[in-house]
Amino acid sequence: MRVVTIIPTYNEIESLPNTLSRLRSNVPDSDVLIVDDNSPDGTGGFADFAAAKDGQVHVLHRKRKEGLGAAYIAGFHWGLDAGYDILVEMDADGSHQPEQMHLLLDAVAEGADLAMGSRWVSGGEVVSWPLHRKLLSRLGSLYSRILLGAEIRDFTGGYRAFRRQTLQKIDLDSVESVGYCFQVDLAWKVAQLGLRIVEVPIVFVEREHGDSKMSRKIVMESIVRVTRWGIRTRWQTLKHKIMSNREQKRRPS
Repeated sequence: MRVVTIIPTYNEIESLPNTLSRLRSNVPDSDVLIVDDNSPDGTGGFADFAAAKDGQVHVLHRKRKEGLGAAYIAGFHWGLDAGYDILVEMDADGSHQPEQMHLLLDAVAEGADLAMGSRWVSGGEVVSWPLHRKLLSRLGSLYSRILLGAEIRDFTGGYRAFRRQTLQKIDLDSVESVGYCFQVDLAWKVAQLGLRIVEVPIVFVEREHGDSKMSRKIVMESIVRVTRWGIRTRWQTLKHKIMSNREQKRRPS
């Protein structure tokens, strides 16, 4: 099965070389697509240099920074058009360890439509995060799980492997989110389709270089969108029940 690992980048010149080297060493069968949002620090230039040396590395240059979700959507379209069977999401900053990618690929090979690297299942772990970051991530996943009604322990995690058929069943251009809420959005769409989601435990390591892209604005976007989706879903369920009850009452006894 042909695999491509999609790595979105914006100002990751300090982290990307090591991440890419580890990925190519540990998962040599996977091609790599670096999706760069016109990084001013030279990340795109390094990506071009790496691609020129290694035929399994590819680069998709975008004109400006448009958010994580938009970068992944562009990468998914590229990978699907190129005929890959498994498309993997991975951060450039080293927090997603390439040495653990085999866990995701094995889960897909065993039948998962979406394999998710999870920090919050048994065996999962987060290294070097302060307590408030752990609480924020756990509460975000709990809130999403309750509002959206999907049994996913780590809704916001971004280390994932999709079967191509899974992505083809989703209208990617209808995905509303551009920030980190994109991860919740996409996982929920897969859950709504009734496809098989498998969470495998991973060890998540805080980045050593560069700055986190997380911000208060991103957190608020996630809260607002998840709340809106949850209310919409519950209203649609209630409306369906009301219509069904009315239909039953109309039927002759």
